[in-house]
Amino acid sequence: MTAYLDYAATTPVSPRVEAVVSHYMREEFGNAGSRTHTWGNTAKKAVAEARSYIARSVGVGPDQLIFTSGATESNNIALLGLAAHGRSTGRMHIVTSATEHKAVLEPLEHLAKNGFDVDFLKPQTDGSHSVDQVMAAVRENTLLVSLMHVNNETGVVQPVEKLAKQLSSTAIYFHVDAAQSFGKVRHNELAAPIDMVSFSGHKIGGPKGIGGLIIRRRGWKPVPLQPLMFGGGQERKLRPGTLPVPLVMGLCEALRERLEDGEVWTRETLRFRELLSALVRDLNGSVNGAAANAAPHILNVSFPGVDSEALVLTLQDAVGISTGSACTSASYAPSHVLEAMSVEREKIDGSIRFSWWGAPSVDLDQLHERIAALQH
Repeated sequence: MTAYLDYAATTPVSPRVEAVVSHYMREEFGNAGSRTHTWGNTAKKAVAEARSYIARSVGVGPDQLIFTSGATESNNIALLGLAAHGRSTGRMHIVTSATEHKAVLEPLEHLAKNGFDVDFLKPQTDGSHSVDQVMAAVRENTLLVSLMHVNNETGVVQPVEKLAKQLSSTAIYFHVDAAQSFGKVRHNELAAPIDMVSFSGHKIGGPKGIGGLIIRRRGWKPVPLQPLMFGGGQERKLRPGTLPVPLVMGLCEALRERLEDGEVWTRETLRFRELLSALVRDLNGSVNGAAANAAPHILNVSFPGVDSEALVLTLQDAVGISTGSACTSASYAPSHVLEAMSVEREKIDGSIRFSWWGAPSVDLDQLHERIAALQH
């Protein structure tokens, strides 16, 4: 049986989450915007409780969370929604990392084509950025810093908590794409004074098509975002449309489950990481990224003399793995993350990403044998 090792791309829902989603699809199926009958009021109350629980997990009130279709939409609202404020104030400079997900890079590239000055910072060779590097890049006219919490290809963790504390005393807004950390890795760090946090439900065992954007106030001042879509007053007028109540409730249940079993999840995930890392070392493989400062559930590696596509095909009946981000894996283009880290082209061409939860049942001896065969 093939073992699924691509949890950074998406995750299965648990029986608990499945039951909650099904209940709100079949039993309590009301529209949370309908106020003239029991079905609508029941849905409204459920969404309010879910919103409160999710927001409270990062130390904000329920009015500082809007639901979206996922981190990609949240990123677009956060980045493009600030453009009008940037133009009106003359703050047209943005700082980000060259290793961000395409859901951040492409909106920022759009802004760069429309008058904004965007600095795509090159990371250190281990994929990390220091607070000093980021702060040295900001200017008097800097509008925004956007930095991913956990990299989706390498698992490298960025110092968002420390950076938030530095930026909170300035007029610069701070956005964090937390798709790979929310509910799993250093979730408590997201309670730092980060202005905007994007996340997706399907990365934590929730259903696809639901996520959120934390929009933290500074004192009484909200982040001056403008909507990208129009058509209703839902979600603080930033994201119109009927709320998918079953998905909202599934997201809440998934987060509850992740936070409840966090210690066990981390312990088991790290145990498998040690076993997998031993296999990599035994085959003279190399880890791409800061192994000492990485999320426990992602390992990006290269094996000498092995092409990644050949490796994926060789292992496809044993494990499901990827060559990088799910959004770009179909293109067979070199990883922009590894290129920005100055990884040698041979290693980039041979890189693969393992990502998992807990301690999956994998025949590591079989993996060792097949990878070794490709090296000869």
